[in-house]
Amino acid sequence: MRLILGSGSPRRCELLAQLGIVPDEIRAPDIDETPRQGELPRSYCIRVAHEKVQAIRLDPGEIALCADTTVALGRRILGKPGDAGEAAEFLVALAGRRHNVITAVAVKAGDRIWERDVVTAVRMKRLSDVELNSYLATGDWRGKAGGYAIQGPAGAFIPWIQGSFSAVMGLPVAETATLLQAAGYPIYGPKS
Repeated sequence: MRLILGSGSPRRCELLAQLGIVPDEIRAPDIDETPRQGELPRSYCIRVAHEKVQAIRLDPGEIALCADTTVALGRRILGKPGDAGEAAEFLVALAGRRHNVITAVAVKAGDRIWERDVVTAVRMKRLSDVELNSYLATGDWRGKAGGYAIQGPAGAFIPWIQGSFSAVMGLPVAETATLLQAAGYPIYGPKS
């Protein structure tokens, strides 16, 4: 059985490695991730993960795994910032407040899809101008939902979470293992 990872994220590969899994191939689907008018963050995240896994063509004996991570400040979706100015805007909005990080996972084998989403509450501390500008200068905000990654330098800004640390990184490990097993992928034991 071959595992196809529908993501170019190195973090997702690292998190799969915690389960002893190395994807056989990476096929990141190219889908439109624009939120729909009035779409709520959790619904958006679930839809995007579902559309990603549906976009991957599978050969017999292949299983696809896709995920999407969204930062939600109330009903507002904070995607990947386009530039440092937008990253600063996101971080200023998050600073001193709680927000949710939603990660939806979808696994496809044959015509069947297994799905799960995980919502983690995160609190970011208030940020001084020096902290904010120093962080922006690292460039770590690039390609990160909400403009930060908990496993990077911004981890120093996160004193509290309630939920799954690995989901905030981009892939809830326990839930992913359960979905893969449900789809028939052997997590424990030989992968052939």
